[in-house]
Amino acid sequence: MTVLLKEMHHAPVATFMVWYRVGSRNELPGHTGVSHWVEHMMFKGTPQFPGEVMERMISREGGYWNAFTWLDYTAYYETMPSNRIDLALRMEADRMSNTIMAAAEVESERTVILSERAMYENQPRFLLDEELTAAAFRVHPYHHEVIGDTVDLKTMSRDTLYNHYRRHYAPANAIAVVVGDFVTADMLARIEELFGATPAGEATPPVQREEPAQSGERRVIVNGPGDTAYLTVAYHVPGAAHPDYPALSLLNAAFAGGSSLGMFAGGGSNRSSRLYKALVSTELAAGAYGGLTPTIDPFLYSISAVVRAGRTLAEVEAALEAELTRLAAEPITEAELAKALKRARAQFIMAGESISGQAQLIGAAEATTGDYHWFDTVLQRLDTVTLDDIERVRGLYLQRRNRIVGWYEPDGSHGGANGSDEEE
Repeated sequence: MTVLLKEMHHAPVATFMVWYRVGSRNELPGHTGVSHWVEHMMFKGTPQFPGEVMERMISREGGYWNAFTWLDYTAYYETMPSNRIDLALRMEADRMSNTIMAAAEVESERTVILSERAMYENQPRFLLDEELTAAAFRVHPYHHEVIGDTVDLKTMSRDTLYNHYRRHYAPANAIAVVVGDFVTADMLARIEELFGATPAGEATPPVQREEPAQSGERRVIVNGPGDTAYLTVAYHVPGAAHPDYPALSLLNAAFAGGSSLGMFAGGGSNRSSRLYKALVSTELAAGAYGGLTPTIDPFLYSISAVVRAGRTLAEVEAALEAELTRLAAEPITEAELAKALKRARAQFIMAGESISGQAQLIGAAEATTGDYHWFDTVLQRLDTVTLDDIERVRGLYLQRRNRIVGWYEPDGSHGGANGSDEEE
């Protein structure tokens, strides 16, 4: 088991996390959504710590806990007073091996997850993202959503869930992260005591279904509930460990306004960005933003817009296309790069100000890139990005043949407009 410890003594608090190197990218057809479903079942308890007992014990000690499933990993965490964090270690060591997954609770949770899936299907952004991602990935398992396909959620058995748990929830496939008010030598000894006797198991095998290069623009149109239209234009880009990732991050930060470090820092848009001025200031869109998510394998850089009432998807897409053409003719300037870098630095620092934030940054870096130093060095690497680097990655990746264009056309029926994550 990989163990990452960071002492921070400014408050008597500690966060303990266990990251498992398994997410939706490791799922096979017929079993989509199994990682997320297993995450739910991990809260049902063990013989030593029944589910309702775990909840009460954490709350009684003034702590909180949760979990999340993503494309590349599944993670569990507890944040507690530092003199009570041993409870979190004992619970995570126990449920790594002894989660029960009773058949009745599996069936009960099936209903919960199908309801969750149905809730997402009332959200236009989810519907558009699902269709666009499925069009983007025809080979790689990033093809399907983290929550899984409805048909699989209806048919998966308890044995499928339990076998997934037994195969992937083992020290060889786990990263333990502790950040906060503790003594490193004592914490390491305690982790060895609690987890050392657990059979190491085997690491999750690598995903070998590499997505082939796209040979032409793909387009999807989704019709669904709501009154608002959405546009997304997505480009295939490398994963977080690739040398081009920092330049792509700053390209998006300068063009769209976000820091582009995804879960490693804040994102969003900025009123001074080219994208905002082209789409929002002109009253074509109610909002516009870019997003670049750190992933293990190549994923997508997305530019999205919320179409303003009275405007059309065609108008917004034409304006975006014109702004992308201008970006090629008038590349990002030194002043734009400096502003983008300053904003990215501020957002990244704010994301790591809390003890739990530090734990998530360190764990996500290790789980995504295989090197927690990615977190320590990302700002230095951003500092080395030049205007030539930004123009090179723009020309290389922001090509028409490398993109997928998605339209969401509302049918006027009732429905929500905001996406959701996969957190408990």
